[in-house]
Amino acid sequence: MIGQVFDTVKPVTEAGFNGLFQLLDNQPIALILLAIALGTLIGRFSFKTISLGPTAGTVVVGLVLSMIAEAGFGITYSIPGILSSFMLLLYIYALGLKVGPQFFSSLRKGGLAFVVIGLIVWSLNWVIAYFGAMLAGLAPGYATGLISGSYTITAILGVGQNALDSGAYVPPDGMTVEEVGANMAAAYAISYVLSSVGIILLIRYLPRIFGYDAVADAKLAAADYSGGATDSVPGGPGALILGFSRFDLRAFSVTHKSFIGRTLSQLADDFPQAPILRVVRDGEIVDLTSDPAVQKDDIVTVRADVHDLILKDGELIGPESDDPLARNIPMQVADVHVSVRKMCGKSLADLGRVMPGGVTVQALFRAGNELPLGPKSDVQFGDVLRLTGPDAAVLETAKRLGGHVSLPTMTSEVMYLAIAMLLGYLVGIVTVTISGIPFAFGTSPGVIMAGIGVSYWRSRNPHFGGPVHEGARSFLQDFGLNAFVAVLSANVGPKVISALGGDTILWLALIGLAAALIPPLVAFWVGIKLFGLNSIISDGATAGARNNTPGLEAIIEESRSSVAAVPYPVSYALTTVLALIGGYLSMILS
Repeated sequence: MIGQVFDTVKPVTEAGFNGLFQLLDNQPIALILLAIALGTLIGRFSFKTISLGPTAGTVVVGLVLSMIAEAGFGITYSIPGILSSFMLLLYIYALGLKVGPQFFSSLRKGGLAFVVIGLIVWSLNWVIAYFGAMLAGLAPGYATGLISGSYTITAILGVGQNALDSGAYVPPDGMTVEEVGANMAAAYAISYVLSSVGIILLIRYLPRIFGYDAVADAKLAAADYSGGATDSVPGGPGALILGFSRFDLRAFSVTHKSFIGRTLSQLADDFPQAPILRVVRDGEIVDLTSDPAVQKDDIVTVRADVHDLILKDGELIGPESDDPLARNIPMQVADVHVSVRKMCGKSLADLGRVMPGGVTVQALFRAGNELPLGPKSDVQFGDVLRLTGPDAAVLETAKRLGGHVSLPTMTSEVMYLAIAMLLGYLVGIVTVTISGIPFAFGTSPGVIMAGIGVSYWRSRNPHFGGPVHEGARSFLQDFGLNAFVAVLSANVGPKVISALGGDTILWLALIGLAAALIPPLVAFWVGIKLFGLNSIISDGATAGARNNTPGLEAIIEESRSSVAAVPYPVSYALTTVLALIGGYLSMILS
């Protein structure tokens, strides 16, 4: 009886699965979205703080779906490559927007040691993976996959595939583009899994391996690296978020005789640090343009240092009021580019006297670098001031400074995105032939440099295509990469099994682990021995050079301090760009 039921259910089940995989073949968009959804879900599961993450999870799902479709139902997925190429370029551009200011600052002020650590990790990884694949006699594609997996940077697969699709690399006779892509995916899959686990453990215990006390060194480093820039650069992600400020709005009911009968201008002369922004009388807002006199029981709204407001203004003005009309004054944060010569050379204290009520300077940037704030800090032509205050007052201040005001926005600058990506793409396809060998910069490196360029100029003039909303930039980065790997894994899945024949899988494991772990060991040693870095600082720079955020989190946990994050963005920004360029070169040199 049970056998009869099984015989009845089996063909129905097989037909159902066949219909599902056929649907995914007919509707590739559904396949991509399913791979991303399931891959993201799988990537969230963790074991001992180790997880695949959404991108690697998407790769796994795409490979499994395509393998089942091929082996079980004879369906071979073939999604147009232009879709994956475009999604990859969106990811690359969004990444450039994020690391742009860090990329240039790392070359200028981040410290030679951090740059050297980044160069060591990147170059050794490339040498071990590329020449290891050559010495092992591995076919084209494996080297690029090993670099991508051992570095745990999935986007390197993208630039390698881009070299294939663009014709910058032509496979040898008897080998197809699809087979080279399958080799990349196979090498990536093996080395990624091993490297993901190994690098987290290595980064965590590097100080201990070399005989250092992580907790004690972290305390010393924290004392040395205290202070520094605290605000996002102009035009950068998260720049115009209205965060903590010691200044705030408070409303008071006027009862003290010293205020009654005095005009707003008279009160402003006596209390320049606490300007009156609104007067409410009998439930109506009073027009302030006529410089009215304050009357008894008026409710006045002031903005000043909270400490002073709490301790003094109640005594000076009267009891505090919770009147919603008095307190409902929209606050704004904006970056303003100083372009009026008569304002140049003034100190912030001088500038405060000409700014309308309630506007305060939150940060000062010069050539994209944040400067210390103080009453005597001078303002120069071309500086960028980050202002906070009532929206109307901020706009008036911007007018007096002569600059365009950059306000927070949910609108994405699609025009700048399209133009910058187009220019980067065109630069990338330019080919120069040397000794009969064609060389091209590559569309992926071209586009990431375009993103870096845009963010770089925004840090100096935030009105240049800015600001960029972090939510939109983050979405482009995450969805673009995951959509790319979904297409790639679905297309090469059936060929991965054949790519792992013989002793290939053993070579991939050995070379992948060597490329993942040897470079950080060498770079850390150079940091502490040759440059004399604190072990936690050297470890943070090494984690950045490996583009490994889980590793950074591991050393933060081990050292019980977040100071390891100080050097992380310097080496991270540098190696993010170099790794993609190196991945492209590894493919065209295969």
